[in-house]
Amino acid sequence: MNPSAVVPPLTVHAPVQHTPFGYLVIEGPIGAGKTTLATQLATRWSMQTLLERSADNPFLERFYHDNARYALPAQLDFLLQRETQMRAIADARQCGTPLVVDFLPQKDELFARLALPDDEFTLYRALAARVPLAQPVPDLVIYLQASPETLFARIQKRAIPMQAHITDAYLRALCAAYSEFFYHYDDAPLLSVNTDHLDLAGSDADLDLLVKHIGSMRGRKAVWVKGTAL
Repeated sequence: MNPSAVVPPLTVHAPVQHTPFGYLVIEGPIGAGKTTLATQLATRWSMQTLLERSADNPFLERFYHDNARYALPAQLDFLLQRETQMRAIADARQCGTPLVVDFLPQKDELFARLALPDDEFTLYRALAARVPLAQPVPDLVIYLQASPETLFARIQKRAIPMQAHITDAYLRALCAAYSEFFYHYDDAPLLSVNTDHLDLAGSDADLDLLVKHIGSMRGRKAVWVKGTAL
């Protein structure tokens, strides 16, 4: 089945509080807590979610086993998914539906640059340029940071089989690529959050702290570490 032919479902969450955002993006490396935070904020602020469907990529598990062989097909599958996802985001924006997503489409090139040799990266960019992607600007991007050690511990704890072959070296390279990407990112307001000592999955108090700091953010860029003022 062509993934671009099916519009991904938006998940509706029970209303709790009015959302201050129309389109909110949560980003960060694997294990940072993107999907957890997106779901929690959607519930708290009565938003719909559109979540990345990594498990639908038939090449991803094989990529973790053999990066060199499966990096390009894995990236191309994500590219086709993006076309459908971005159409769903544009539709939600047009309808005024508050939406939180756990991916930023521009990060695809980050992963492609990290995983592909130069000739395949050139091919990927040429193909990506032919895929029309409407890219609405988020009201806010929340970038979840964590050390490679923290990410590795979280990945091991949740024990998802396809992630069992992720290496420390890959996580270090991924963290460095994310840091570089968001250092230069200026398309939307950006809140960078260090999650090394945050338990967003199990601590309501930590979630309350983060929500408070989101609400008190001023300017287009801010950084928050637990225990410090915004």
